[in-house]
Amino acid sequence: MISVIIPTFNRAKLLTEAVRSVLEQKDCPEEIEIIVVDDGSTDDTAETLAALPGNIRYLRREHSGVSAARNLGIAQSRGEWIAFLDSDDLWLPIKLCAQMEFFLDHPESLLCQTEEIWIRNGRRINARKYHKKPAGYCFTALLERCLISPSAVVINRRVFDSAGLFDESLPACEDYDLWLRIGCRFQIGLVEKPLVVKRGGHPDQLSATIANLDLYRLEAIVKLLRTAPLDPAQMSAAGKMLEKKRRIYSDGCRKRGRVLEAQRVDALVHEELQRVRLQAQST
Repeated sequence: MISVIIPTFNRAKLLTEAVRSVLEQKDCPEEIEIIVVDDGSTDDTAETLAALPGNIRYLRREHSGVSAARNLGIAQSRGEWIAFLDSDDLWLPIKLCAQMEFFLDHPESLLCQTEEIWIRNGRRINARKYHKKPAGYCFTALLERCLISPSAVVINRRVFDSAGLFDESLPACEDYDLWLRIGCRFQIGLVEKPLVVKRGGHPDQLSATIANLDLYRLEAIVKLLRTAPLDPAQMSAAGKMLEKKRRIYSDGCRKRGRVLEAQRVDALVHEELQRVRLQAQST
């Protein structure tokens, strides 16, 4: 079984289109379970969802953020495979079929994603070269930027047993944090077809409503260095990226007159890098 988890908050119309794109999946060899996690919507999400055909499980919780919603969906799911779909995105009809065929051809893989079509404010845009999705063991590339999309990935639930779930303490960059924890342990499979439509430009998108995204990426790398089973090469790459992102964030803070924040982050990163150097020397 594939459990498709769709978190949503006040997006009834977009949610309907997203759910229909799952219901319209063709030739998937696995049973599909749809779980919609309503993160405390105040619109007509429940009524709109009830009008849709198919067996759709509806879970509602107090508003706690997308990570908590996804984690609840994972906890309540029954499938061996987990897929996520953001409520403003869409799947093309062969998306799940193509990924399950990938797993048949690559039985060693426990997760894979597809390429995407990007739509912003109703217009298709082209991704830049540095947004090209990676394949294989690609931890260093994942450090640079978030190159795995929740809406594009299918993951065996055993991956979460090893790497953990979404970090509910992060208000943003929760996917960057998770992909780092996964990428240092597992290879990433890729179906080189654009089978997800990502629709951006909404005023309620996290990337548009939350400031200091760079700060949360810094926190994710610090946590990774402290808790993940990194080998020496991964440790070195993570340390270098932490220093690079510290410099960018601190310089930005100083330009905006936030000197104390820059000093706080400089001290945090310096302390962590010193700890990493001492650990490397001891081993």
